[in-house]
Amino acid sequence: MYEHVLSPITIGGVTIRNRVVRTAHATGFAPGQMSDRLIDYHAARARGGVGLTIIEIMSVHSSSPGSLNAMDPTLPDGHRRLLDACAPHGMMLFQQLWHAGHGGTPLDGSPPWSPSDVPNPLSSHVPRAMTRTQIHDIIGAYASAARQCRQAGLHGVEVHGAHGYLIQQFLSPAVNRRDDEYGGSLENRMRFLLEIMRATYAEARDGFAVGIRLASDLLAGGVGIEENIAVVEALKRERLTDFVNISLGNYQTFAKMIGGMHEPAGYELETAVPVRQHVDVPVIVTGRFRTLEEVDQVIRQGNADLVGMTRATIADPDLVNKTIAGAVERVRPCIACNQGCLGQLLGSPRQGVGCAVNAAAGFEGSLGDDKLAPVTAPRHILVIGGGPAGMEAARVAAKRGHRVTLAEALPDLGGTLVHASRAPTRQQFNDFIVWLQNEVYLEGVDVKLSTFVTEDDLVAFAADHVILATGAEPRLDGVQLSHPGEPIEGLGIGHVVSSNDLFAQPRMPGTSALIVDETGHYEALASAEALIHRGMRVNLVTRHPILAEGARSAHMVDPFLQRMADQPFEYHVATRVLKLDGQSATVQPVNGGRSRQLNADLVVFVSLNRPRDHLVQALQRLNLPYSLAGDVRNPLFLVAAVRDGNQAGRSV
Repeated sequence: MYEHVLSPITIGGVTIRNRVVRTAHATGFAPGQMSDRLIDYHAARARGGVGLTIIEIMSVHSSSPGSLNAMDPTLPDGHRRLLDACAPHGMMLFQQLWHAGHGGTPLDGSPPWSPSDVPNPLSSHVPRAMTRTQIHDIIGAYASAARQCRQAGLHGVEVHGAHGYLIQQFLSPAVNRRDDEYGGSLENRMRFLLEIMRATYAEARDGFAVGIRLASDLLAGGVGIEENIAVVEALKRERLTDFVNISLGNYQTFAKMIGGMHEPAGYELETAVPVRQHVDVPVIVTGRFRTLEEVDQVIRQGNADLVGMTRATIADPDLVNKTIAGAVERVRPCIACNQGCLGQLLGSPRQGVGCAVNAAAGFEGSLGDDKLAPVTAPRHILVIGGGPAGMEAARVAAKRGHRVTLAEALPDLGGTLVHASRAPTRQQFNDFIVWLQNEVYLEGVDVKLSTFVTEDDLVAFAADHVILATGAEPRLDGVQLSHPGEPIEGLGIGHVVSSNDLFAQPRMPGTSALIVDETGHYEALASAEALIHRGMRVNLVTRHPILAEGARSAHMVDPFLQRMADQPFEYHVATRVLKLDGQSATVQPVNGGRSRQLNADLVVFVSLNRPRDHLVQALQRLNLPYSLAGDVRNPLFLVAAVRDGNQAGRSV
């Protein structure tokens, strides 16, 4: 069934055991140099059966320091330690070579280097056009970095010519405004890239592979399929690359680089396949691939030779080995929510890559199912609440050898995540619910559905320890935290519901809806899109100065706004609701000023929820040992719920 994805392939003299690739991505685990945490992270995927990993950016020059730096004298030793950790498992390691161009901050504090003075969209620094001397310095730096990697024992390098970094800046007519031999025509704009590849490929000896990463940036006047075809044709003529890695997006189209669950599997193929048809060396594609079956199909159809499964193997490092062993149903699914892998990396505070469905991601040296300590004296553990935190706690406690009972008040497992999975484009939350549910049963947990636990029941269960995972309740008190002493007037009229109510009921009366967003996360956007799908006009009001600021680091907001571009949707930031009358709402800027009326015969109040901790006092009265997990401990989001559940299951 998996004959294509599991077959070996040779790239520039390097034989790779299968076609599963982990493409280069920032982790936050390499603060300028190799770290034990980064080594543990990659070694876990090597043990899990991945064929090739391309290590995150290694800066070639001090004008653009990165996660790893060629200038760091300790890096060769760090690379050797990484190789030693991965070598027993057969995973090949390539290093990505990188210069940020106008997105970099030189170590000496000078302006960023770039082909011209067009700034990076995420930076306030105006770059300086590179001199010919600087251009030649960078070309030499790429070759030197490749040589350093080869001498350290790595198996190859990938030159990063994508995602709006320096090489693509030279290639892009939107950024490259030069009038010398490095600007103007496409032939001139390719010159820098080709000179780098000539210098770098000169280091391709002793079976060392050299390749390039390219991308369409999706910008008018930018780099698209035509430019990338011209590049690969030129590289083919001179035999300057052993592989091509084709990607998508840059910092103006950031959400396309790492597509969320609104994107289908293989969403990047549309811009990759036309380029692939002009390449005569192995081609890597990416685009939210989750299973070996999907990857096998892409290769079988001739659309690629290798396929990136980066987020899929963050969710489950053992994806390949589990699938080979016939346990595909036990592969923890990537749901592309981007909350842990991207949200933790780019959000505040920056924590490094994590995973909403895998609490061990980023902590492979100490966490993970392979690190669970079997109990020497099994006990009876009662988990109350069958949401993600409760199911994860039950799964882990049972895996360690405890006798576990899971009591859920509702007829089905899943908790609040069931509501989230009913929102437009969010259906893949259900994949994780199904996985957790299956794992709970496979680990022998005694699941009791439609079981509302009371104080009397606590005694009857005769548990040695109780894990309380009862979640949190929405507030419908109308309190907006910009003015907590002034609740919304008219809240009790009867047309005000929570987001849980909205997703629990397929229909609601009304034609004009108002979303009142207190959280600043995706929940309010999901509610708005659901109501629009039901034929309503929607206004969203939030006290926050930016729409859904908490969801931006996960690349959720811009795709939502693109879907809303021609829909009956308006939003009002830094605004509060003063009064409701059943048909309209009176709103006002949070800093005062003129009020206005918005139509609203339905109101969805999205609140910071209240922990459902009514059993805590009973547990204390009964002197029963207990712990809290998920929203009942601290109402947050899926990453925190799963982390709490995992911790609770490991701690009993």
